[in-house]
Amino acid sequence: MKTRITELLGIEYPVIQGGMAWVAEYNLAAAVSEAGGLGIIGAGGAPAEFVREQIRKAKEVTDKPFGVNIMLMNPEADAIAQVIVDEGVKVVTTGAGNPSKYMDMWKAAGVKVIPVVASVAMAKLMERGGADAVVAEGMESGGHIGSTTTMALVPQIVDAVNIPVIAAGGIADGRGMAAAFMLGAEAVQIGTRFVVASECIVHENYKQQLVKAKDIDSAVTGMSTGHPVRSIRNKMTKEYLRMEKEGADFMELEKLTLGSLRKAVVEGDVVNGTVMAGQIAGLVKKEQPCKEIITEIVTQANKLMGVQ
Repeated sequence: MKTRITELLGIEYPVIQGGMAWVAEYNLAAAVSEAGGLGIIGAGGAPAEFVREQIRKAKEVTDKPFGVNIMLMNPEADAIAQVIVDEGVKVVTTGAGNPSKYMDMWKAAGVKVIPVVASVAMAKLMERGGADAVVAEGMESGGHIGSTTTMALVPQIVDAVNIPVIAAGGIADGRGMAAAFMLGAEAVQIGTRFVVASECIVHENYKQQLVKAKDIDSAVTGMSTGHPVRSIRNKMTKEYLRMEKEGADFMELEKLTLGSLRKAVVEGDVVNGTVMAGQIAGLVKKEQPCKEIITEIVTQANKLMGVQ
């Protein structure tokens, strides 16, 4: 299963782990890379020195390629962008903004830049700016989402750009991977299924929420603010949606969710915390090692595509 993405990143399988804030730390990233995919350390809203520490810890446990996801709204985005260069990270994925201000610095340091995009226009802009590939992420994904589904978004972006496209959103097994390849993608980015990986450090309560989830158990909050987020339904999402319906302003809604992701991931509060997960959570049935997850996905996809 060789593609332009495996060649570009020096990985065995075209499987990239999503850069999930508070979830994608060095243990998970290193395990995915060791299993033949590309592990990603999620910087999220973390300070730059924390990201530096995570990078150094990952290097202690793997010599395989791994990357860092930088959320461009992070107040320390400038410092994190420099840490990526200083620490010799070779792959960066970006979200929540335009990474053009860092592009020259990263390219000069040999960093492969892969922005996450939710529209054809953004994909074209990133290609013109020097991106090596893009992640086309559909609204089925967990966390911050766009407005177009993966099935509609991926082929339109594939047709619009010449750089490789990585499909994301609603992919958790070989069927999703094979479908993404049929749409023209050359790799997949997977988040939700890796949350229940044995090597993932999220609280057991969080993992069990995903294992128990059904197809209709996710909700999208924040539509009124222009910052929609998909997560598993709970007391917090119910209250958020009620407040949205009643016209609560942005600051009231922000106060409700402040620190809520950490509350779920670290403290295990899956009632009042934000349990980010994609619509594909209903296919996540058990906790498994990263190697087993990737092997299952790739084997199933190859079989469906008739690859020996």
